[in-house]
Amino acid sequence: MSNVTIEISDHIARVQLNRPDKRNAVDQQMFDDLISAGAQVAASEARVAILSGAGESFCAGIDIGSLGAMIGEDIKAMIMARTHGEGTTNKWQEAALVWHRLDIPVIAALQGAVYGAGLQIALGADIRIAAPDTKLAVMEMKWGIIPDMGGMVLLPRLVRSDVMRRLIYTATPVDAAQGERWGLVTEIAEDPMAAAEKLASEIAGKSPKAIRAAKSLVGIAEREPPDALLLAESRLQAELLGKPEQMEVVAAQFGKRAPVFD
Repeated sequence: MSNVTIEISDHIARVQLNRPDKRNAVDQQMFDDLISAGAQVAASEARVAILSGAGESFCAGIDIGSLGAMIGEDIKAMIMARTHGEGTTNKWQEAALVWHRLDIPVIAALQGAVYGAGLQIALGADIRIAAPDTKLAVMEMKWGIIPDMGGMVLLPRLVRSDVMRRLIYTATPVDAAQGERWGLVTEIAEDPMAAAEKLASEIAGKSPKAIRAAKSLVGIAEREPPDALLLAESRLQAELLGKPEQMEVVAAQFGKRAPVFD
């Protein structure tokens, strides 16, 4: 049975980590299931995705028992292997970065423990909505290791350098309010899943092509110099203006109705 469930309806993909008895701690099977789920969402007609965790926690980190099963294997070779992401990531990195690379927005609904691997998976989302009881931690230093699931690609885009260093050096959990102040959390909601559903429905009602273009442009803005960004901005806008989908948005605005997309 898969450790990750997927349900797609109303153009929303709902992806849930499903090991509630283990606080959704990530074992080797869940790594594979997360990657597979990302591929399924990418191939679907979903316009937005929601990442969540069943039970009391989003994800409490790595299942330590799963790490024990790797003893005796060539761990260095496994870590260094670029087997995913078109040759850019190993399996563990791909479990988080597959969500970052999706061309549709991803919303993470968080509660309880969001530790280590769980935090790095959540960082792969565009938006993180957390319950007040949420605790977040870059937990790897507790085990004498460093973040290794793409967290160092994603974390510097969200928090200041001093905050990032404090999180990494200490492995100390912070609450949702502190996470929001530091940039780890987008917003706090009593019911993060309900808030995620509401936001996902709003996004799913927008122009799908414009939403994808906007996500692409944000990614370019995060990594490219201004001249390349300005060119990409013009190119993406030219691909939208005057096209049937954009004209439907305009007609819906004037007609005071919801737009209808194919």
